[in-house]
Amino acid sequence: MAGTGRESLDTGEEIRKQVALLSDPAIETRHEAVAALKEIGEPAVQPLIAALAAAKDNDRRWYAAIALSRIGEPAVIPLVMAMERITDREFRRYAAAALGEIGEPAIDTLIDGMGSGDRELRGFLSQALCRIGKPAVDQLTRRLDDPDETIRQCATLTLWKMGENGLSEVVKKVQEEEPQ
Repeated sequence: MAGTGRESLDTGEEIRKQVALLSDPAIETRHEAVAALKEIGEPAVQPLIAALAAAKDNDRRWYAAIALSRIGEPAVIPLVMAMERITDREFRRYAAAALGEIGEPAIDTLIDGMGSGDRELRGFLSQALCRIGKPAVDQLTRRLDDPDETIRQCATLTLWKMGENGLSEVVKKVQEEEPQ
């Protein structure tokens, strides 16, 4: 049946089924749905983002976010783009948590997103970077000299919020800029 489109139809049906199972009362069923969505990968990203946006409770948000984080890198750009469009705080909170769990593959996209004029969005992106922690410090430190003032300020504040992991880099940068 190659070339009939049947495979994509079957995949779409499977994605819808697995996304619906994220709300199942049985925790084992939800875990199995997360694993199935991870295996499906990139084709499940947009339906999961839609499920996250439409979720009426934190359990549904949680499982959609976990599935997105397990898919990993293919979810990064679509999630950040969705955070730009969807201003609901709960959506953004869970999307940021997913991005933080994705970790290193999300770092540059998160930092680039901090150039946004949306202060709240920048805060959620910063939270995701703080969740990533030490692996984000080098890229944030390099962006302390970014031509975009907003990104420079956000990188500084994010390093500051990271505490011990990032604070030493901010102090070092200030000392380098002091006249001798």
